[in-house]
Amino acid sequence: MYHRDSPASASIHEEATYSNNVPFMPVFNNLVMYKQDVAQNSLESIVPDLALSWAWGDDGKTLSFKLREGVKWHDGKPFTSNDVKCTFEMLMGKSAQKFRKNPRTTWYDQIVDVTTKGISRSPST
Repeated sequence: MYHRDSPASASIHEEATYSNNVPFMPVFNNLVMYKQDVAQNSLESIVPDLALSWAWGDDGKTLSFKLREGVKWHDGKPFTSNDVKCTFEMLMGKSAQKFRKNPRTTWYDQIVDVTTKGISRSPST
């Protein structure tokens, strides 16, 4: 793919420009994404990616995801709910490990906590 720029990094979380997101988004998965063949993004055009399904709790504030099984990282280790929790805690600035830059911090201001349930294998296994 032709690209007009030299991205600062391959980190889609630490960069926020077209020059970074366009070439690197096809490399990474999301919990959900917008259907790529629909011109207008809407709630109806959200489809699963790493999440098989999702549901809002009765309080309208809790969102639960059922994750796809059998997904592996590039090194062969399994993708788990602990990985999702770790990513969100970094995005929210609540983890000991920090991004060099976090241009979308305010996107996560309304998230109070991320918890895991069910089978949660350690990423180190």
